[in-house]
Amino acid sequence: MEGSQSSSTGLKVGLGILLVLFLGTAFYTSKLYSEKQENEKLLVSEKQQVMNDLNNMAQDYDEAIAESEVKNQDIIEARERIQGLMDSLKVSQNSVGSLWRYKKKYLALQEEMDILLTENDRLKVENQYLATSLDSTNVQLAERTMFTDSLLVQNTELTSVVKDAAALQTVGLIGMGVIERRSGKQIPTERASRSDKLKICFTVAKNTLTEAGDKELYVQIIDPLNNVLGTNDQIEFEDQVLNYSLISRFNYENRNLNICEYISELEDAKFEKGRYKVNVFNDKAIISSSEFELK
Repeated sequence: MEGSQSSSTGLKVGLGILLVLFLGTAFYTSKLYSEKQENEKLLVSEKQQVMNDLNNMAQDYDEAIAESEVKNQDIIEARERIQGLMDSLKVSQNSVGSLWRYKKKYLALQEEMDILLTENDRLKVENQYLATSLDSTNVQLAERTMFTDSLLVQNTELTSVVKDAAALQTVGLIGMGVIERRSGKQIPTERASRSDKLKICFTVAKNTLTEAGDKELYVQIIDPLNNVLGTNDQIEFEDQVLNYSLISRFNYENRNLNICEYISELEDAKFEKGRYKVNVFNDKAIISSSEFELK
């Protein structure tokens, strides 16, 4: 009888130990599975972050390519390398080693992009400087023309000569679309869909006969649909009504004065594609005209 009880007790103890081992194994397995799931989520999240970073980098390159009038082959090839890395990352395994390799490649591409875009911006500045030099030459030619014209009218009535010669004149009138980045930096563009503003620039020519002080000119911008952009206000003269986009106000000191004005995009629409016409008026007299096109 005592042997039977001892055997029964041993069996119970053995079953208890097996139960404890089973529960321990189940808990450990469950913990490993949970950790694996968490690691998988973390890897997927980090992989998506790398993909987002690469996509942002690709967009920066796309902007640089779209804004450049001359194709930069280095930037185009760098953009293609980013696309190849993105395509490879999409089908890659979710592992720490694999993700680390892609992060290293991303950092290398980021460093390359900083160098390429800095060089690209430098070239743009040089091109703008050349354009400014050309405008300066045009200003000098305009001054000589004004001087020659003043000699030709010496035989006319003095009062008429003084009045006409003292009128403000503008040269180098240009218009363009610009992209305005968050930093405030402006980049010229010929694309209507990418233009945040229209930029209108001109030079008020030096004229010693004009009285110095506060002056104003009326700027009229007409889009491809024949709409007057901007405020589209009216001013009435004796025999004429003028619809203008904005009033350019400035202080004139009898020397060349460079002026740029802006028209922001419409609240509910982008700028139209096509040819834009720009007119500058001194009172009712048109003193300068120009055209530009947005694609």
